[in-house]
This record gives sequence, structure tokens and C-alpha cells, in this order.
Amino acid sequence: MSVVSVEDRRSAMDSEERTSSIPSSGGGDGSLDRLLPSLSPGLSPRKRTTSQCLCGGSASGKTTVARKIIEALDVPWVVLLSMDSFYKVLSPDQQTLAASNDYNFDHPDAFDFDLLTHTLRKLKLGKSVKIPVYDFTTHGRQKDWKTVYGASVIIFEGIMAFADKELLQLLDMKIFVDTDSDIRLVRRLRRDITERGRDIEGVIKQYNKFVKPAFEQYIEPTMRLADIVVPRGGGNMVAIDLIVQHVHSQLEERELSVRAALASAHQAQPLPQTLSVLESTPQVRGMHTIIRNKETSRDEFIFYSKRLMRLLIERALSFLPSQVHVVQTPQGEDYEGRTFHGKRITGVSILRAGETMEPALRAVCKDVRIGKILIQTNQDTGEPELHYLRLPKDISEDHVILMDCTVSTGAAAMMAVRVLLDHDVQEDKILLVSLLMAEMGVHSVAYAFPQVKIITTAVDKKVNDLFHIIPGIGNFGDRYFGTDAPPDWSDEDMDEPSY
Repeated sequence: MSVVSVEDRRSAMDSEERTSSIPSSGGGDGSLDRLLPSLSPGLSPRKRTTSQCLCGGSASGKTTVARKIIEALDVPWVVLLSMDSFYKVLSPDQQTLAASNDYNFDHPDAFDFDLLTHTLRKLKLGKSVKIPVYDFTTHGRQKDWKTVYGASVIIFEGIMAFADKELLQLLDMKIFVDTDSDIRLVRRLRRDITERGRDIEGVIKQYNKFVKPAFEQYIEPTMRLADIVVPRGGGNMVAIDLIVQHVHSQLEERELSVRAALASAHQAQPLPQTLSVLESTPQVRGMHTIIRNKETSRDEFIFYSKRLMRLLIERALSFLPSQVHVVQTPQGEDYEGRTFHGKRITGVSILRAGETMEPALRAVCKDVRIGKILIQTNQDTGEPELHYLRLPKDISEDHVILMDCTVSTGAAAMMAVRVLLDHDVQEDKILLVSLLMAEMGVHSVAYAFPQVKIITTAVDKKVNDLFHIIPGIGNFGDRYFGTDAPPDWSDEDMDEPSY
């Protein structure tokens, strides 16, 4: 049988002593009592993401299975998290042992479970995290850590993935990759010699002294905790298809959609310091009065919206870095002024409403480059989906002004920020500008991306059950372009633009 359910395995184990393959709890390093939870741990509350965990012996094919699951899932925003990144920093004495293949990397104590659980918990909350990069040649962490952002699906893999109670409670599905020990040894020999620069004698010594005993003592017994056991690793497409179907079911059946989760976050909290709201002068207040009025004609709506956009863009530019620059005036006198201190400024509009802000940006930034992102809300899941992307080349070194006219939950804005981050734009070089935002959207963006600067002309306190900003402005795109909104429109829904 290609796929073995853990329930079948447990039934078979009922006729035997279930503790027969587990070391006794008499204390010492052999005890699993501090590692293993009960067979029926309480379910953790549903979060915005679903987390799948792959456990198994060294070189069992966990990473291969994980990558095949990702390919088959075909959903945006999947994070692959490897336990190899969370080895502890070794002391000088431990470094010496590691150099002679006498340090046990296959013991639970070799891993930083505190950092691992902290990282996974933050990812499940949609927050960005920094992941250590472990160098298997030097047996240490590299100076630069990798930044990873929250996702719809987190796939976590590692040899001790089931070896911590707190960690297990964060996992929605537990998968054990079961591969023959001879195959695992051959794979480990090939990997450690070719990829990690080790000699064959050292690899075999380490395998016999640490790897094999650790598998029998710590890893194999945790198979009983798995929801699914996958024999033969990455070649078992039947098992992989089953896992993919289950993940899709989890995504579809979550009790809280992304938007509902955002709605419950940061209620009654003060607005973040990264937010800048245009001063509510009589002029600004008057323009808001006009564009919020449902009786305002389309021509007036466009005219006063453009006025606000110009003020908003000018305000956003004041947050760009600058440096002292001295020039000589026509009178021959020096004038100490300032000039932009950066490589380039690029505007990126979230279609379609964000596109209306492009003229205001072009009016004040000569030769500015423009990119476009189309994000639409999936009406079945309530989650934002990326449909179109066009970004200028070499955007990674630019300061980016991300434009959207209204932000209610922040879901579309957060996806747009993630797109920019995926293109190596630095988080602290992103400025999100919007004519009108809801408090929920402000909190959501600031919570997920604390270095993004947020600039708006006004913040409304409420979002109703349909996620419309209250009192709001209506569907900005429809009012600006003269199109009719469907009955169930949302402030962040956008129609396919015509080019």
C-alpha cells in the first residue's frame, strides 16, 4: 500500500506494548518524556495559515517530498522552512568535536527549539521573520540571516520535527517520510561528500556513532504521532497527491478567512508610529466632504480626488531620504538645500484604482518609473490573489511608492508588499500611500511589515461585515471611472483593467 494512515498503524500496535520501541522514562538523555506529547494533544486555534510538517530520518527525502508538495499545491505564498537552519551555535569545544565528526548533530539538544517555535508562531500570524543560515562546512551560522514572510501554507521539515511539545501544537498536519535505512545511508554519503566536503570515513563514523542510534532512539518512535506516513519518499506520488488534497481542504474549510482574521487583530490599539496622516486642514476636510458625498458628480469627484492625490504624493516624498546639497544662485550666493539621497524612485500602482494616482506622482517626480500589480479578492475564500504583475527592472535598489486609493482590511496591500519583497525591495524603502484607509487595514499592514511607511489623507475607524470602510467613500474605482459596482462590492475589489 502506497500510503499508510497512522490510524491503521495504531490499530496494529494495540496488540503489542506501545512503549516497546520507546526508551524508558527513567531520566537521562534516553528519555522521550520531555519531548513527546500525548497522542491526542489539544488543537490549537486556527490561524491565517496552515502548517504541514515532514519528519523522518536523515536523507529520507523530506525536502524532496516538500518541494513536490509545493509544486503540486499551485497556490501563492508557500514558505518552506527547514530545521537545518536552527542548529545551535557551537562553543569552541563543540566546534573542535564537530571538526573531528565527534559532535552529535542528531540529538534534540543540537537544535534551538525556542527560536524555532518562536519563528513558526510568527509566520503563522503573518509576520515577517529572520531565519538563520547554517553553514555545514564551518558548523556555524552565517552573518546574514534570511528574511521570510508569512504565507498561506508553511511546510516545515526536519529530523526532529516531532520532538517538541510546543512545536507539535503549531502543526496542522504531521507527515512522516519512511525510507529504507540503506537508501538513507547511500544518500547521506553522496550528500555529505559532494555538498559538505567531508570524507567517507568521517561520514560513516558519524552515521554509526550518532545518526543511526538517534534515528532508533528519537526519530522512529515519533512515527506514531504522524497523521500520514509516506513510504519511499519523493517517489510516492500517491501519498503526495493525498497530502495536497488535504492541504487544499484545510485552506477551503478554515473557520476564519484572511479578512476575518485581520478584522479581529489589534482592536482598540493605538495607531502605529509608521502611519502619517495628512493634516486635516479646512481645505483637506472640504475636499473629503465633496468626494465622500454620494451626490457628487463624477467630474467633481475626479477633480477633488486629484487634488488630494497631489497633496498625498507630496507628503509621501517628504519621507524619502535626503542629503545636504549646496548650489549657487544667479546672484552668485551659495544656497544650502537638500537633494534626494537614493538610487531611484519607482511608483507601483495596485490596479485598478491605484492607477489613478500615477499622474500625481509623475507630476512631481520627473522620469519616475511605474509598475503595476493586479490583485483581486477570491469571492469563495475571501483571500487576495495575484493576477497580473509588471515591475521595472532592477527595482531592488529603488525607493518604491506603492499606491492604492482605499485600504480596508489591508489584505491586498499586504500581498502587494510581499510581491515587492520577493523582488528584493527592502522593506524600509516601501511607502504605502492611500487616499483613505480603515484602522484595521493600517494595523494589519503595520503588524506584518513594521518598516513600511504608511501615508494617507484620512483614517476611518470602522469596517462593516462586508468589509466596506465606514463612513467611507464608496467604490473609488467605480466612481472615478464611471462604472457600476456589483451589489457585493468591496473597497479592495478591482475589476480587470483594459490595456
